[in-house]
Amino acid sequence: MKRSIFILPFFLLTLCLYGQSKGTPTPVKNLIVMIPDGTSWGTVTASRWYQIYNKLGGDRLNIDPYICGSVVTYCSNAPIGDSAPTTSCYMTGIPARAGNVSTYPLADSGNDLYPLDSLMAYQPLVTILEAAKMTQSKATGLVFTCEFPHATPADCSSHYYDRGNYKYIASQMAYNNLDVVFGGGSSIITDDIKEHFERNGTVLIQKDLNAFRNYNGNAKVWALMDDNAFPYDLDRDTTQIPSLEEMTRKAINLLSKNENGFFLMVEGSEVDFAAHANDAVGCMTEFLAFDRAVGVALDFARKNGETAVIIMPDHGTGGFNIGNRLCKSYAETSLDQIYGLISTFKNTGKGIAQHLMKTPVNEIPQVFKERTGIELTDAELQSIIKTQSMVEGDYMKVSNTDNVISATNKIINSHICFGFTTGGHTGEEVFLAAYHPDGTIPLGMNRNVEIHQYLCDVMELQTPMPELTQRTFAKHTDVFKGLSYEIEDKDNFPVLVVRKGKKVLKVPAFKSIAYLDGKLINLGSVTVYVDKNETFYLPANILRGIF
Repeated sequence: MKRSIFILPFFLLTLCLYGQSKGTPTPVKNLIVMIPDGTSWGTVTASRWYQIYNKLGGDRLNIDPYICGSVVTYCSNAPIGDSAPTTSCYMTGIPARAGNVSTYPLADSGNDLYPLDSLMAYQPLVTILEAAKMTQSKATGLVFTCEFPHATPADCSSHYYDRGNYKYIASQMAYNNLDVVFGGGSSIITDDIKEHFERNGTVLIQKDLNAFRNYNGNAKVWALMDDNAFPYDLDRDTTQIPSLEEMTRKAINLLSKNENGFFLMVEGSEVDFAAHANDAVGCMTEFLAFDRAVGVALDFARKNGETAVIIMPDHGTGGFNIGNRLCKSYAETSLDQIYGLISTFKNTGKGIAQHLMKTPVNEIPQVFKERTGIELTDAELQSIIKTQSMVEGDYMKVSNTDNVISATNKIINSHICFGFTTGGHTGEEVFLAAYHPDGTIPLGMNRNVEIHQYLCDVMELQTPMPELTQRTFAKHTDVFKGLSYEIEDKDNFPVLVVRKGKKVLKVPAFKSIAYLDGKLINLGSVTVYVDKNETFYLPANILRGIF
């Protein structure tokens, strides 16, 4: 018979005391949270040696002096995490199920690793970013290399039970009125989002590097530098797309203008993408690109004296590590033998595959050797020819399906001393690194719920997060009890219509505005509609001064 296994007694989870620390952290003005998505300890170690071998810096990563422990991340009902619920937990304090974006999970009796209240299923949960904006008037920002409604940036600034519903997530992110958003996803911007940006004075920059670099105004700004996710850093056209390091520096410069301070989340999004694809050089170069961004944040924090930086992945991916069964003399394999070949690669596995897709069949061996130094065998050549026109649309399935990127990476991996255990996520603990001006940092092993509490303490959030959630995301059945209401257009963008006498209030879902008798009013936070329970979640005080 299955039993629910609670990792900690409920009262301890409620208090969310982090494992150990050098005392209660002193509140700071600014908080920078940095997440290298899908980064295992093996990726960190392999990247450090890659940096040393290629003389890309010193013999230490930027994170190294600040590594202080580890984090156990997990879903509410599974030890192996998904990006959406794991970063959601950092932001809200509640572990959730796969796909949940800052949303209370549905109970999974017998499997839950966290005590859940079944009556709260699908409840949107206020995030630390939202709390900082609403209660402290801090500037807020997101920097990433994926498309903007992707799981991790979405977790900070939107709510839905299905991470794949970009239509609803993108709208919330836009209507959450963030101060700085830098990354990918230009193709996802809708006319409605553009109209909202015009109303609230947000500057929208789309695929224009000069405009991005030249912007230094005081308005809110979104700079989306590619249609979807960025190319990997090693494949990036530096004349068109900025690095994560550059975007981080720009974001900090803009956000630090706010006298109340800021909250910034920076994600190295595509370490995870590369690990899903079993792309060894992609994993290492993506992590090093992230680590350079870490250097920017830490340099600012040390000089500023009022900024904390906390760095941790959301989970591991791929089981990436140095060593595989092909390299049998492990303790006698030199650094040059491990890194010599892979350091000559001109592209990641994905970048090489994209070249091969455009290459005439008779030229594939030559192009492959030019890009990797590897001479293809007949069998390897045939595997490329067979898959040359085959593309996998889901980055999480690249290594497990027949496609040209997978074929390319399998060939590469048979010639190098790196290994992967899976094309999916892994459940090991991830690293924790932190900087605080007075040294009060979390130490040892922490769970994701405990990291959330540390972030709340550093931000000195006066109102408990559950209370903020109740204020911000009340059920429409409670808010409008006794009034006449109905939900229109449930299959598209639902609208809640409330009537009292001759007055009509219309509240569109996934936005932060409403219309009273046709006149636009700002609500101060986004609304969420959940079709599973046909419920709108909106500010509890929405009726104040209206009816």
